[in-house]
Amino acid sequence: MSLPMLFALFVVASVVGYKVISDVPSLLHTPLMSGTNALSGVTVLGALTVAAVAKVTGYRLLGAVAIILAMINVVGGFLVTHRMLRMFKKGTESEGRENVMG
Repeated sequence: MSLPMLFALFVVASVVGYKVISDVPSLLHTPLMSGTNALSGVTVLGALTVAAVAKVTGYRLLGAVAIILAMINVVGGFLVTHRMLRMFKKGTESEGRENVMG
């Protein structure tokens, strides 16, 4: 595929992805984030494979960038999911300890 065709495909996929995600109800965002984290993990494995078998230095660098970006996505997704799940707890952990200890 040519570069302009790949760029057009990227733009269309971005617009469609944004449109689909913006229509998801807020109650489903946490399960959606968990699924996205699993897919990002697969992306990390693919980037590791590509970087490992690359013979040209430029391709290795591109693979390393892909690994870094995919890991940022995975870690960020887990942080957001953890933060969202904390919102559903009934109070903080320190309050729970005070109730147990007296």
